[in-house]
Amino acid sequence: MGEIEDAIERADREAFTKDPPKTLKGQIGFLIKQFGSAKAVAQELGVTADSVNRYRRGARKHARADVAAKIDDTVKARWQPLVRKRRQKQAAASGGITVETRARFGYSAAVGTTDDGRFRRLTVHLPATYAQRLFDARDTGASDQQMRQIIAEGFKEVYFQDGGGRAMGLSDVEINDIDYLDLDY
Repeated sequence: MGEIEDAIERADREAFTKDPPKTLKGQIGFLIKQFGSAKAVAQELGVTADSVNRYRRGARKHARADVAAKIDDTVKARWQPLVRKRRQKQAAASGGITVETRARFGYSAAVGTTDDGRFRRLTVHLPATYAQRLFDARDTGASDQQMRQIIAEGFKEVYFQDGGGRAMGLSDVEINDIDYLDLDY
């Protein structure tokens, strides 16, 4: 996963109204309800159906570290999908998305102005259209670079050009060397 996709995933987890199960037995019980059978869960996790049933019964209290991580990721990916979808739909329809980052921004501008990239710490609220484009790009399997470009276009419009009030000669904005990037919607 790329930085943008990780940030979207973190923002989705913040939407949880109830924490996902923490115990191995609780997580396996949830996954069996989601997938319909221990065999289907086993295929998803890459273990045997017998192992899944031992986890479910509590006969095995701890999974190997790699399997435990996969169980945790699978539970989080399927936990409260309606809550996540509702928040994403609201962000894409009217609420927009807030991007907080510290990164190197470079841009192309008119002759006589500086286009040297420099680190900036920015917190910018992007309109709903950018949220929709970002979610659509993620859902279609876009690369991290393509999602960065969507955010860069939003920064260009909202931050650098101030919605059309300044820096109209600015043609391209690039985000490079991201220290951190966080999303909220």
